[in-house]
Amino acid sequence: MSNDTGSPGATQIDALYDEQGHWHINTGEKTIHAKRMPGRFRRLKWFTASVWLIFFLGPYLRWGERQAIILDIPQRKFQIFDITILPQDVWMLSLVLLFFAILLAVVTSVAGRVFCGYFCFQTVWTDIFTLIEERLEGSPAQRHKLDKAPWDGRKLLIKGVKHALWIAIGILTGITFTLWFGDAYEMWRSYFALDAAPIAWGTVATFAIFTYLFGGFMREQVCFWLCPYARIQGVMMDAETIVPAYDFNRGEPRARLKKGEAVTGTGDCIECNQCIAVCPTGIDIREGQQEGCITCGLCLDACDSVMSRINKPRGLIRYSSLDALQGVPHIPLLKRPRILIYLAILLLSVAGIYYGLTHLGTLELKVIHSRAPLFVQMSDGTIQNKYDLKILNKLDHDIEARISASGPPGLELVDGERLLTLKSGRLTSRIIYIKVASSNLDASRLPLTFTVQNVDNPEESASYDSAFFSQP
Repeated sequence: MSNDTGSPGATQIDALYDEQGHWHINTGEKTIHAKRMPGRFRRLKWFTASVWLIFFLGPYLRWGERQAIILDIPQRKFQIFDITILPQDVWMLSLVLLFFAILLAVVTSVAGRVFCGYFCFQTVWTDIFTLIEERLEGSPAQRHKLDKAPWDGRKLLIKGVKHALWIAIGILTGITFTLWFGDAYEMWRSYFALDAAPIAWGTVATFAIFTYLFGGFMREQVCFWLCPYARIQGVMMDAETIVPAYDFNRGEPRARLKKGEAVTGTGDCIECNQCIAVCPTGIDIREGQQEGCITCGLCLDACDSVMSRINKPRGLIRYSSLDALQGVPHIPLLKRPRILIYLAILLLSVAGIYYGLTHLGTLELKVIHSRAPLFVQMSDGTIQNKYDLKILNKLDHDIEARISASGPPGLELVDGERLLTLKSGRLTSRIIYIKVASSNLDASRLPLTFTVQNVDNPEESASYDSAFFSQP
């Protein structure tokens, strides 16, 4: 990060953001019991966490007689409302992944690790687990006391209920994940009847165990040591990135506020340590940006509440950039090369996804011309070519289709009137012979077009351009 040594307090800020000797990371030697305080960022966290309701409620949406969104692995197709995506369209998945990866990069460059603080499933599930813990065990001080207390009936009851609820959430998470891959109601019946597939039970067990361990025990340790995003996002930030920041110029030097005593010559920070108490990863934001900060903003709520009580302006800890704290002029987003590159890639990926969705079609046709031999001259003087047609039905139901061809005058489609049954989501092969009288051929290679058409709905069709070969 760049520093302007000529700005007020720059030397102090440089010292504050020195990475040597200031930062502390809890490596698991103690359990962090963060304090919960009301505020606008706490409300924002609950609002953004509600996005995960889509995960739990999505499998129950219906589209006609089937589930609205189903990732049908055995049938090798994804059905999203009236869109059917088959393995041949999987290239769009790479564009979707690219879109979200670049979106994460854009958001991180602008506003830090807000994904970690507000949307990440590890953060959300940990928040819910610790809320249950608080409701059963009490405040952070009470929880620490209970952890150190000897095991008795009361402690066994409280801990037993807490862990039972944690395990139940883990099991529900695992079951919900599997519901996206089959009909939700049928799968629930199979679970209650204990006749679900082994892979389903294995998936539920895996999700339940890791949800229980990550949300209940490891918590912030997952962010520190297991999550690659924590490291990747860190290098996406710069001095212009907006993050929770302590205003060193206003807050220093710190001094405790004593009732009835006037304090002069000190900053607004009164060493209440509430910003540390509410931090889910246990860091001190006053020591500058560090790996443990997930940009959740809870320290802003804590500090603002204290500032309001002592009649000081709110915002001692606020969303800001290092450059802004040092008085460096702000660079508009659209003048930052990194942001422009990210936005260009975003637009390209969106354009690719849009093109793919609008050109999925209902039928797909490919034609392979037989090369051995290239053509055959029949006894009646006609020239015959052989073609292997590959037809993919992308609809969610079987259809009857008819094959036709257009090209040289007088061509004959051998056995072409016979209807063909196309299975939903399946590739159907059909050998076709085309005959043309020699007198109608004026070149050794003439254009030929095959068309496959749904008998019940002629608008559902696909065409393929090939060629008809004959002797020179």
